[in-house]
Amino acid sequence: MTAVFKLATVSSLGSPPFVALVFGDRALSLDRALNVWGGRGTHRRPLRVQTMLDLLADWDTNFEVLQALAEAVASEGLSSDFWRGAVAPLSSLAVHAPVPRPPKLILVGLNYRDHAEEAGFKIPEVPTIFSKYANCVIGPGDAIKIPKVSYMIDYEAEYAFVIGRAGRDIPPERAMEYVAGYTIVNDVSCRDYQMKTGQWMIGKTFDTFAPMGPYLVTRDEIADPHKLEISLYLNGQRMQHSNTSNLIFKTGYLVAYLSQVFTFEPGDVISTGTPAGVGYTRKPPVFMKPGDLVRIEIEGLGTLENPIEAA
Repeated sequence: MTAVFKLATVSSLGSPPFVALVFGDRALSLDRALNVWGGRGTHRRPLRVQTMLDLLADWDTNFEVLQALAEAVASEGLSSDFWRGAVAPLSSLAVHAPVPRPPKLILVGLNYRDHAEEAGFKIPEVPTIFSKYANCVIGPGDAIKIPKVSYMIDYEAEYAFVIGRAGRDIPPERAMEYVAGYTIVNDVSCRDYQMKTGQWMIGKTFDTFAPMGPYLVTRDEIADPHKLEISLYLNGQRMQHSNTSNLIFKTGYLVAYLSQVFTFEPGDVISTGTPAGVGYTRKPPVFMKPGDLVRIEIEGLGTLENPIEAA
């Protein structure tokens, strides 16, 4: 039996971020574990695994190595002296966004029927697509910064998927083969800037406006990514609750559709939209403010929590 793991980008005091396999409340440094495990078994060691992008660059091969390593963990036991120096309590590490600087960060708007209706838009016949930049990405526990130019800062809980194979013009029946795994994104939005024009991007790309994490959950661990409960809490009050079964455009469709336009690269992150309950549609509107705490929970993917501070 193979031990179940999640992937995370973590760091300890004074160290650069590194990739870890997370088993429950403990983290196994991938690089250190490979040094210990080395050539045992039949799998070739990846040449560079310091960052998540290194791992995703040759995902198909490296995922086989991860599975073999997890089998070794199941056999040896994570408490064994065999892994000495490679294991640490997850609580002793800083957890970052799993893909801290994705090559592309693509988002889908109005992709839940209930959210499109509450926002007063027609149900889209084709996906509404926009992007964010890497400056937006922060990790669990990092502060979302309220900019000086606006107070209309809204939350959006989203299920996201991470690309693990380069490709263009991907056929729908093979689309899921290009997905390495899943994570959580908060598509933080500055509503007045977003609505100034017909193009949303400027209201979406303020620094810190894409909290992500805590994990990259590999595709094999989720039987169906379109049957996941999704909730967002602001200061402990549930503001959003839905299920990814309510997505209008689902993962495979989005992979095939977007690959008609651009070439996917390993590490690209696609965030699939938010359900009803966002702040600006409420009466009166609810916007995040310094001192608040926002938390997103998605079934099987973990919990993403971030405090709110003034810039």
